[in-house]
Amino acid sequence: MRGRHVDSYSMYKRVRLLSGVGKDIGNPSWKRSFPYILLAALSSFLFGYHLGVVNETLESMSHDLGFHGDTMAEGLVVSTCLGGAFVGSLFSGSIADGVGRRRAFQLCALPLIIGSSMSATAKNLWGMLLGRLFVGTGMGIGPPVAALYVAEVSPAYVRGTYGSCSQLATCLGLMGALFIGFPAKQIEGWWRMCFWASVAPAALLTVFMEFSVESPHWLFKRGRGADAEAEFEKLLGGPYVKGAMAELSKSQRGDEADTVKLSELFYGHHRKVVFMGSSLFALQQLSGINAVFYFSSTVFKSAGVPSESANICVGIANLLGSLFALVSMDKLGRKALLIASFSGMAVAMTIQATSASSLVSGSSVIYLSVGGMLLFVLTFAMGAGPVPGLLLSEMFPSRVRAKAMSICMAVHWMINSLVGLLFLRLLELLGPLVLNTIFATFCLLAVIFVKKNVLETKGKSLQDIEIALLPPV
Repeated sequence: MRGRHVDSYSMYKRVRLLSGVGKDIGNPSWKRSFPYILLAALSSFLFGYHLGVVNETLESMSHDLGFHGDTMAEGLVVSTCLGGAFVGSLFSGSIADGVGRRRAFQLCALPLIIGSSMSATAKNLWGMLLGRLFVGTGMGIGPPVAALYVAEVSPAYVRGTYGSCSQLATCLGLMGALFIGFPAKQIEGWWRMCFWASVAPAALLTVFMEFSVESPHWLFKRGRGADAEAEFEKLLGGPYVKGAMAELSKSQRGDEADTVKLSELFYGHHRKVVFMGSSLFALQQLSGINAVFYFSSTVFKSAGVPSESANICVGIANLLGSLFALVSMDKLGRKALLIASFSGMAVAMTIQATSASSLVSGSSVIYLSVGGMLLFVLTFAMGAGPVPGLLLSEMFPSRVRAKAMSICMAVHWMINSLVGLLFLRLLELLGPLVLNTIFATFCLLAVIFVKKNVLETKGKSLQDIEIALLPPV
């Protein structure tokens, strides 16, 4: 009989004092778990940093390494990293289940350190590509492990807020790479310093994870009940430990004995949530977010805005949207944010499509293009960016959570790579009007998909979510 996973933190409002008085002791302090969330967010910061580090450094790097003007080589510097991320995401679930969440973070940091060092000391294109491949592997492992960890160590009443910290950290990583990369065009060899700069936070992640808490869920699945109880003590405080362990024991008894087979995720009881998660990530990428980032410099340049100022504007819009998600996730809910976000993105893409039509001319074209682009980034960061990773870590049952997340993230990276590979070619063949209209259509399809398929998880226990998505058979 298939066991049902219960969110150990959902019992906070029901738990009673051991003295028998029956008084509700309320929620545990968020301050206990918050330091561990900040540490986990360091992996998201590194993820964002490595996404953006090439933007400002590619030109000077290509001069030094001898591939300036070779668009294929420049594309490989980006796509090799994406390919490594795809491979890393495929193995992230097995790593997280095999060695635990803490060790998975450390294994994520290791290729980031090695790859960054190789990139910083590269003498030619092949050395750079090998370094970017290592970095990509670490980037592929990090996000799903971070989503798992946040879901399993966060109190339910702040789980959405904590989940949004990952998106905020990614945004800060992107902006950090942007500011550190500014001198690259003026100072010879500065691009090497940009890669060296990422080694320090990766090393800090490796060291401090040694002293962080392990997921009590993973420990209990491995038969280490005493260790799980000790970690609950650190995360929740004494009054909550026995209740948390009782809930964990009741919900996971016999549920984790068998190895999860791939066929279960595609053809078994879990196929519905795996399809939902994969589709959500696919729609996220097909909305055109990466195309917006690729095309942003060109749009701002046509408006007479330098690329550095353009990147700052996009970064600020991303940061503001991430902050809104941070304060709203546990108030408005995941589903509401997704619907509002994709709807806003559809409007923004329609504005950009209109700017490319014959309906407008003159300075209006520039205003609509720039305004639509900034609105798109803002609304993406408000929901479509941070919600999917958190939502899926809440929806998947504990038994399959790690491996199911790895499959969904692999779909994310696959679609991401395809969009990056085909965008410029499609822009050339179809033009911005048709292409932006296609992106707007995908955003509207995402709104419909979310309304029909996504369950609101705000304030619900993982058990309630699983029962709603996976009814007994």
